[in-house]
Amino acid sequence: MTGNNSSISNNESTGNNGATGDSTTRFHTARFRTARRRTAVAAGLALALGLGVTAQASAGSPRSVSGKPSDNITRIADFYGAYIDAATDEGGGGLEDELRKHYLTPAFQKELAAWEDENHANGVLQAQNVPLAWKVTDNGTANYTEAVVTLTWGGNRTTKLIVDMTRNTHKIFHIGTTGVEAG
Repeated sequence: MTGNNSSISNNESTGNNGATGDSTTRFHTARFRTARRRTAVAAGLALALGLGVTAQASAGSPRSVSGKPSDNITRIADFYGAYIDAATDEGGGGLEDELRKHYLTPAFQKELAAWEDENHANGVLQAQNVPLAWKVTDNGTANYTEAVVTLTWGGNRTTKLIVDMTRNTHKIFHIGTTGVEAG
């Protein structure tokens, strides 16, 4: 298009002011189609280059986490989440100790301290490092709650711990690689 004269695909001219009637309708329709084509091409290009995927991934759907203080699996998950946060955060050592006092039976706190002295590792995590993620799964028992805690480390390696909690006091009385009865 040059100057005030515009050319329509069937070679009709709209004149100096964009003339009226059939030519104007065709002119606006052609302009609309061109704009729509440009938009479609731009969208296709964005998707081909991965720009649409990036935008979608960063706008992910809301997540939710729920639990109940009366549910032992929730309590074990809460303990491991808070404990790993405290172990990761600067100056969280005091919180780690407080979490142990709150979630572990006094007898197991002593047993864990002895295990740590012997193994030179963190007894709650059964490792010297802090995992990147964790998952708690109910393993089911009758007289107490047994859970499998899967810890995920760098390189996507995992370890599994068996964690046992009393049903009445909601305190952890065992953490290990095997369950209480098996070990």
